[in-house]
Amino acid sequence: MRSFSTDLVLSVTLMLVLLATRACAQPQQGQVPCFFIFGDSLVDNGNNNRLLTLSRANYRPYGIDFPQGVTGRFTNGRTYVDALAQLFGFRNYIPPYARTRGPALLRGVNYASGAAGIRDETGNNLGGHTSMNQQVANFGMTVEQMRRYFRGDNNALTSYLSKCIFYSGMGSNDYLNNYFMSDFYSTGHDFTASAFAAVLLQDYTRQLTQLYALGARKVIVTAIGQIGCIPYQLARYNGTNSRCNEKINNAISLFNSGLLKLVQNFNNGRLPGAKFVYLDSYKSSNDLSLNGTSLGFEVIDKGCCGVGRNNGQITCLPLQQTCPDRSKYLYWDAFHPTEVANILLAKLTYNSQTYTYPMSIQQLTML
Repeated sequence: MRSFSTDLVLSVTLMLVLLATRACAQPQQGQVPCFFIFGDSLVDNGNNNRLLTLSRANYRPYGIDFPQGVTGRFTNGRTYVDALAQLFGFRNYIPPYARTRGPALLRGVNYASGAAGIRDETGNNLGGHTSMNQQVANFGMTVEQMRRYFRGDNNALTSYLSKCIFYSGMGSNDYLNNYFMSDFYSTGHDFTASAFAAVLLQDYTRQLTQLYALGARKVIVTAIGQIGCIPYQLARYNGTNSRCNEKINNAISLFNSGLLKLVQNFNNGRLPGAKFVYLDSYKSSNDLSLNGTSLGFEVIDKGCCGVGRNNGQITCLPLQQTCPDRSKYLYWDAFHPTEVANILLAKLTYNSQTYTYPMSIQQLTML
């Protein structure tokens, strides 16, 4: 057992080191100094709380199993990036951009926003949100704020950011809350599935290239999961040959295959010094559904919380009673996995290449 004097000396020493390096937000003994997150409701941790939008989760039973309670996370507990941050060695969860300023920015920020997409208009049917274009712009403002902690030394800041991990998970809403929502959007009529995927990839290429220009060098980009099989779609689909909406799955597969090629292109010299890892969320979500029972899940086609068929017609209502055992459900609500599923996915993708290309996430941190 350490003495009080030993702890005091250690604390003073750490403080001096942190002040000297101007990096006071780095996690002790972490694998990376910072973690920056871009995405939608799958990883949003409170950025939508003060927006005028239907895409919010700052009420019970959301957060029912999270240590800090209701935060705006769209699940019962930790999200995928929460679990990933713990695997990176962070002692605290990465905070939302909406309430993070000052030296805390050095540890990383979560810019994700429920209903957000690659396209600016995506999600407008639900109200306010922060699109990928705006999330990238917000990161640009963060970089400017971080510059003061490096006394304007651009080389030092660039070196620091090159050690950080960047996560970007976008595209689901561009299909759910845009392309396949013909009552609100015209994209389904204006583009074939192939043409829409190409337009999305063109925009996403520009956005990821902007992140690179701002300092991102270690980047995880996620494919779109098998959203034709989520409870929201199962509640609406009445197909005879498949339980899932394969029209949606086929459309997003076009995007995913193009995203993989984009990652290969980036890694083959288009963005010198960068390393991108492709996270195959489509395969992982499919495998979880197929092998759910062997992994401990008893219900793979219904939300633990929700209303209507498959608990997928309406998402969790305020103070609604949830399923009795949340650990047995793959899905928390109509759209989002449970904490158990998120933690399992984080572990599966961290040190294995089953769902990552060209290396595991752990290998990316070691570069």
